[in-house]
Amino acid sequence: MYIDNELLKNVDKLHTTELGLERIKRNLSLDTGDVVDWCKTRIKSAHAVITRNGKNWNVEIDDCIITVNSYSYTIITAHKTPFRKES
Repeated sequence: MYIDNELLKNVDKLHTTELGLERIKRNLSLDTGDVVDWCKTRIKSAHAVITRNGKNWNVEIDDCIITVNSYSYTIITAHKTPFRKES
């Protein structure tokens, strides 16, 4: 885990809205009671690739991308990574 990253330093501030909970569960087909904790675990993973794109953090881990607002630490959405065809 790369601790110098601002998102990782503030991972305990992560939260989402009711609509965000529904959207993340639907997009990832999750069956978990604590979506925020599920996202935190993935973000803290040593294999997570964290990039900043404007006002958002994008975290790519396993087969999903989690989008977090960089100012409020709100988990905006998460979705499965698009299938990539190998050439």
